[in-house]
Amino acid sequence: MGSKRRQSLEQIERALREKTREVDVLHRISESISSTLDLEAVLKHIVEVVVEVTKADACLLYLLSNSREELILRASKNPHPKLIGRITISLGEGITGWVARERTRVVIPSNASDDPRFKFFHNLPEDRYQAFVSVPVMAKNEVVGVINVQHKRPRRYRPDELALLSTIANQVGGAIENARLYDEMKRKALQLHTLSQVSETVASNRLLEDVLQLIVTMTAQMMSSKICSIMLLDQAAGELHIAATQSLSEEYRRKPSLKVGQSISGRAVQERRPIFVPDVTLERDYMYPELARKEGLCSLLSVPMLNRDLAIGVINSYTSVPHSFSSEEIKVLQAIANQAAIAIENTKLVERSFEMQEALEVRKLVERAKGSLMQAKNISEEEAFRLMQRQSMDTRKSMREIAEAVILAMGIEKRAGTKRP
Repeated sequence: MGSKRRQSLEQIERALREKTREVDVLHRISESISSTLDLEAVLKHIVEVVVEVTKADACLLYLLSNSREELILRASKNPHPKLIGRITISLGEGITGWVARERTRVVIPSNASDDPRFKFFHNLPEDRYQAFVSVPVMAKNEVVGVINVQHKRPRRYRPDELALLSTIANQVGGAIENARLYDEMKRKALQLHTLSQVSETVASNRLLEDVLQLIVTMTAQMMSSKICSIMLLDQAAGELHIAATQSLSEEYRRKPSLKVGQSISGRAVQERRPIFVPDVTLERDYMYPELARKEGLCSLLSVPMLNRDLAIGVINSYTSVPHSFSSEEIKVLQAIANQAAIAIENTKLVERSFEMQEALEVRKLVERAKGSLMQAKNISEEEAFRLMQRQSMDTRKSMREIAEAVILAMGIEKRAGTKRP
């Protein structure tokens, strides 16, 4: 009787310790996620707590993309720090994708890679792990992500461990959604600010080179671009050349011009529509995959700069990790591209205006010079013009310089003549 009572007390004490531990863990998570709305900080802390609670050898946290068609690795503990953001799993693909689609956890005590749902990913050495737990992260009865816990040795997970892991996943779902909404709000605010700045820049009296440079710098910040560039179309050569980029890479800045018919950017110009490439290093039509690998470029959005439905160039936005550009991102970049097209067109109009003014000034000077020569040398208008033209060719000086020299010389002679006794 005493032995049974002792066992019962021990079970109660064990259960009490587990509950106390569970409350402590949940309290820590609650404090942490309520202290910040920074999504990356929230995800990092969640992974750290899960590893501590489960004594895991690895923990990976995937979030559902905005399209809700794939999961993206957003946080991890121990392995794969450089692969965060680069690993994507389709809904239903592998154990992780299955858990997200079916909205239920998977527990595998050993030989996880033997499970028929298991899928080997080249960049993730997941076949090295024996035990595997995958739980869906829920928010408002919707899946927002998946937490994977892995152990290198076989492990029989206790019911209280699994219950705590599921509780954590359910609790952090709301925090993740709040952080994502906050990120979305900040991103939209930045988009509006950038559009306003671009409009001010276009309306300024800056030189075109400065305007384009400001546009790529602001756009790169707004889009979180690894590289942002503006390429202008040379109609005669049928080529696109880099006119501005915020990249510090000299190799990228010196990238050769692209033939319109043989490039992704060229397609955007020809078809007058945005072109999206998930990974330029794997794209057959991308002209410089080796340079892209060297620069760490991945996804590309190429948007034509349109002015009255005429494409005069493109804005290219590259990311360093796989990224599916949302319709909103594409619309904002298109708006910026069109603003850039307006800036270029305005600058061309100003330049043409200056050229016309310059031509008119030169014509007036030439007419004055001809008149002075005709009067001084008693020659015809045609002879005076040919004399100035021959002088321009012989001295390799412009007609403006020759005309100014003639007017100056004739003026000096005239003043000298009036002073003679």
